[in-house]
Order: sequence, then structure tokens, then C-alpha cells
Amino acid sequence: MKRVFLLAIVGILLSSCTNLKPVTTIKNSSLADYKYIYISPTNSLTSSTGATIGGQYYSSSKSVNPSDVITGILAKEGFIRLPELKPDLIDETLVVNYGESGRRGTGFGGYTIEVTIQVVSAKTSSLVCSCTGEGQGSTEADDIRQAVTRCLSGLLSD
Repeated sequence: MKRVFLLAIVGILLSSCTNLKPVTTIKNSSLADYKYIYISPTNSLTSSTGATIGGQYYSSSKSVNPSDVITGILAKEGFIRLPELKPDLIDETLVVNYGESGRRGTGFGGYTIEVTIQVVSAKTSSLVCSCTGEGQGSTEADDIRQAVTRCLSGLLSD
């Protein structure tokens, strides 16, 4: 019994030490020419973790809405989120699209979630820049929050 418990602990530790792939970015033009963002709506994700300890079940839930995380990061950089596209501001507006673009197994049942964020000119519909990044946490909500944060940090740092 102790051996099974020890193997489970080692498995959890090994899966939590997974190296995330580097963030990849594409930059076709500068974000400095833009002031406003319109973010395509995303749904919230709620995920839970739980464990039984001494016959008692304990759980916790976490939620994330990717568009809220994206808004926070870009607002901190000075962008203004528009609730809808406005024709008089179209020259200075970016459309931000989010998508979950993959999962990668890390062994012992663990995995990473990969997201891709596209930043598109509202005027020309051309790709201004994009980024792809992975995240891994204790829940899927953590994975997505970390992936979005890493992705945009990589995009904004250059």
C-alpha cells in the first residue's frame, strides 16, 4: 500500500514538472498604431479538483473566462475595450480572437492546454500578430489562464 501511495506521489510530482513549450509569435505589424480592441466573446469554463482525505471528500472549483483575462492584460497595456465595433474608430481598432488549439499529454494522466490568440485589423481584416502558448495548472481553468498570460506576455514583450 505504501508503495502504491509513493508511486502516485512521484507521478504527480513528475507530471507537475513538465516543461512548457516556448510561446510562438507572429508579428506582421506594430500594435502601437492601435488604441482600441474588440474581443470576440468567449464562454466561462469552470473546473474542479477534489480528494478524499480520511473518508471526507474535499473539492474546490475555479472559473476562467478567456476574454476577461485577455481584457485585463491588454487594458494594463493601455488598450481600450469596445463593447462593439464602431465604424468611426475602425482605423485604430484591433479584433482579438481566442481559441484552444491543442492538448499535449505529459505522462501520468497530466496534460497541457495550448491556446492561440489572433490580433486582426478591424479595418483590413489582416493578421497584425498572433501567439500560441501552453499552460498547465491544477485545473483546466488554471491551464487556460496560464496559457493566455504566457501567450500575451510573449507577444507584448517584443
